Amino acid sequence: MRYLLVEDNQELAEAVLRRLAMDGHAVDHAASLEAAKDCLAAADYDLILLDVMLPDGDGREFLAQSRKRLDVPVIMLTARSQVSDRVGALDQGADDYITKPFDFSELEARCRAVLRRRGGSAKNEIALGPALFDPLSGTLRRGETKVDLRSRESRLLEVFALNPGQILSKGQLMDRLFTFDSAVTENAIEVYIGRLRKRIEGMGFQIETVRGLGYRIEAQSP
Repeated sequence: MRYLLVEDNQELAEAVLRRLAMDGHAVDHAASLEAAKDCLAAADYDLILLDVMLPDGDGREFLAQSRKRLDVPVIMLTARSQVSDRVGALDQGADDYITKPFDFSELEARCRAVLRRRGGSAKNEIALGPALFDPLSGTLRRGETKVDLRSRESRLLEVFALNPGQILSKGQLMDRLFTFDSAVTENAIEVYIGRLRKRIEGMGFQIETVRGLGYRIEAQSP
């Protein structure tokens, strides 16, 4: 999944980037609202982590102004613990908030919860045909058979799982898996697709190639 972190504290930003990268997420960093606007104009994101106080403005005002055209889950990062501040952030369009300083495990849990709600699920597990996929643990189960996916494989499958039936181009998959700084080409997508196909053999679903358009996930015929 691809996240945008809007945070001007460089030390905190680097720590968040490292932690989320360990889970296979691609995270772009913007240290100001102006830089965030540039990122949003150039890429699509699955989630935005937005600080409240930034050098060039208030993250809440930015969110309120952008919400009509910004259909992306947003978690506010705030040092303010007053109830009125939290309620204000939610009323202005935030999907959740977390108060600094925060534990990274809580941040990750809130990210997962927001994405689950956006996908219409109350559970971590996602049904893929007869199999169950858990993005948190990176495991895929069908009956007694269990497959442990590597982080990038898990994130790739998560993108497909959250977009059932949709054809995703190589460019769209690159946007979801890699940051602006990643030195990769569309050939990397072919490599990861090939690896993932081998891992999901026998699980009752497949990744289909739609010639000239991209890929989509579908259940296999019995």
